[in-house]
Amino acid sequence: MQNIIETRGLEKTFGSNGTAVHALRGIDLTVARGEFVALVGPSGSGKSTLMAIIGCLDSPTGGTYALDGVSVEGLSGTALARTRNEKIGFVFQSYNLLPKASIVRNVELPLLYAGLGRKERRRRALELLEQVGIPEKANVLPAVLSGGQKQRVAIARALANTPALLLADEPTGALDSQTGEEVLGLFKELHRQGNTVVLVTHDPHIAALAERKVELRDGLVVTPEQQAA
Repeated sequence: MQNIIETRGLEKTFGSNGTAVHALRGIDLTVARGEFVALVGPSGSGKSTLMAIIGCLDSPTGGTYALDGVSVEGLSGTALARTRNEKIGFVFQSYNLLPKASIVRNVELPLLYAGLGRKERRRRALELLEQVGIPEKANVLPAVLSGGQKQRVAIARALANTPALLLADEPTGALDSQTGEEVLGLFKELHRQGNTVVLVTHDPHIAALAERKVELRDGLVVTPEQQAA
């Protein structure tokens, strides 16, 4: 099965000399197409830094990273932005919706960047809102939605360009437990439909829903032997 994510010896250092912080210290990670992986670890373990690099929001200072078979380290800012829009769908804890744009316009945004025409953008956005269960909210503003509804909009937007990879960073962190369970159920359904999902969480209950758990500690992947110790 083809790997969507493949890193070898991935490193990330912030600062230099006496002030250097080694956030990642040689990460080897593969995620196959169609997998559901939870990335876990305590604060300072490197999981957010790794997520930023996987999502092409930052670049490593060492090692290699291939996304869907294409090497991305060393790409220009423009190339990274194009890769993000074409290959990756992001879901953040804070939703990151445009407050003055309707829900359907929020979902249309990645399609606009991809160059789709107005009618096709609207058709695709409405289709996605139907998929996440809130088609009736298409023409309202984000301010009138509940937290769970906002996260469903964020998921619809993340799916707009049919990305190779869906990245979710603490997607239930701002939700109550019942709403969080509903959103997690949606991720599980998206996985059943064949989507590749990588979810960052500090919650072991959430991590248990994934097919596989990858634990980080001090900028390294924890081996099964270390987990058992």
